[in-house]
Amino acid sequence: MAGKDTYEVVRETEVDAPSAVIHDLIVDFHEWVRWSPWEDLDPDLQRTYSGADRGLGAVYEWSGNRKAGQGRMAITGDEPLEVAVDITFLKPFKASSVATFELTPAGSGTKVTWRMVGQKTLATKVMGIFTSMDKMIGPDFEKGLARLKSTAST
Repeated sequence: MAGKDTYEVVRETEVDAPSAVIHDLIVDFHEWVRWSPWEDLDPDLQRTYSGADRGLGAVYEWSGNRKAGQGRMAITGDEPLEVAVDITFLKPFKASSVATFELTPAGSGTKVTWRMVGQKTLATKVMGIFTSMDKMIGPDFEKGLARLKSTAST
């Protein structure tokens, strides 16, 4: 839960696919180009992959235009029904957060919950005067989950 000095953004959807299919799309950063809501912010986005090929220890770094910014993600938890990703944003502002993807069997498919929790920085506190992190990032999560649903269901 988010407190005074933290923020939390949560979105969920049901996907008509087994959790293993969805899990594979999340733990392999190479697959994120197919569903991540941020991949199309910069057609010239530079991507670097290091560490493990997929799963625990996999690292993805990006650098792009002003909209895409610059940052690093690393998979720090990889269980069949939960994946944790540490995210460090370097540009347009510095921030750190942890994203988790929870996969819960639901009928013939899987409920996917995408949660991000992070420390409020000076920049996010200032932005918070005008809008919330939920309003800023929530629509991106919705777009990403819709793409994940489409990708996993094909």
